[in-house]
Amino acid sequence: MKIILAPDKFKNSLTGLAFCTIVNETITSKFANAEVVKLPLADGGDGTIEVVNYYLQGETVNLTVNNPFFQPINATYLYSNLLKTAFIEMAEASGVKLLTQENFDCKNATTFGTGEMILDAITKGAKKIILGIGGSATNDCGIGMATALGYKFLDENNKEVKTIGANLSKIKFIDSSQKHHLLSNVTFQIACDVTNPLHGKNGAAYIYAAQKGASETDIIMLDKGLQDFAEILKNTFKVDAQSVKGAGAAGGMGIASKLFLNGTLEPGIQLIKNMADFDNQIKNADWIITGEGKLDQQTMSGKTIQGVLESAKSQNIKVAAFCGSIQITDKELNKIGIKYGKDIISISKNLEDAMDNSANYLKKVASNFVQEQL
Repeated sequence: MKIILAPDKFKNSLTGLAFCTIVNETITSKFANAEVVKLPLADGGDGTIEVVNYYLQGETVNLTVNNPFFQPINATYLYSNLLKTAFIEMAEASGVKLLTQENFDCKNATTFGTGEMILDAITKGAKKIILGIGGSATNDCGIGMATALGYKFLDENNKEVKTIGANLSKIKFIDSSQKHHLLSNVTFQIACDVTNPLHGKNGAAYIYAAQKGASETDIIMLDKGLQDFAEILKNTFKVDAQSVKGAGAAGGMGIASKLFLNGTLEPGIQLIKNMADFDNQIKNADWIITGEGKLDQQTMSGKTIQGVLESAKSQNIKVAAFCGSIQITDKELNKIGIKYGKDIISISKNLEDAMDNSANYLKKVASNFVQEQL
């Protein structure tokens, strides 16, 4: 019997690795000869870095970089010298998590610090960089990041502009003659879970800038900047930025990482599955057991369980879901491909009890599954 454990975290309650340990112990206590394979997953959100390091087995690199307002901060990323691979989250240097809400001001924010982290990894010898672009505080279309790597953005007088979103319309030329010489030797994979275009009503400014501190007037100005800069990108790279799916992610970092880094944009869950060699590891499995804190209608829009179901379906493997809370019916579970689904909230006293004692309740859910299905 071969069983795959492929959960996401239960937010604020249980890590994916803890889930794997608990369910593995429950299964093997009943079936000592069962082959249980632990493949914790994540979709690019909180907790992704722990899961990535499960596969990378890298070291944490600490360095001083610029925050969104050009102030020095300490940031970290993962680096595996063995694999020559780095995992960088732009939120570490350029994220809203670094600011108090009253200080959100994306028109004056930069991604320069993200570029500094990339530069550090390249200098260490990275040949592959996985870049997560969630949680940004910026709307500079990645010009800060690119500047840290040697690109120059010039105005009509051939003077460099300050790399913030408010200055995008001032840029008339991009000088790439001094970009870092090692950039072309590095493969960039970008964890990008949104499909917004660069500008317009569904673009970076109109959809995301308000939650990063932009006023209505700011949004109009930022969107105009993105439109104007898209023309400069078209002249420079011969690419229609507006036609690139995900170009507007993270204030334009989607298109920036594609053009300045020659990166590929992929859903976060797909990148983690690739790291785990997921589709090969699950071959000939009898069950895949997945899970997350809350399974609801949003689960099938790029979340971890959707990624598991896609792989399971392609190999005709049964899927069980152990969750904190399941908010769709058994019929709906069956429709999306989950043969067995149970949640913690239904056997706990209340939400607080479920959160505080999730490990014990997960053991019960796993024991019931073993008795009923194996």
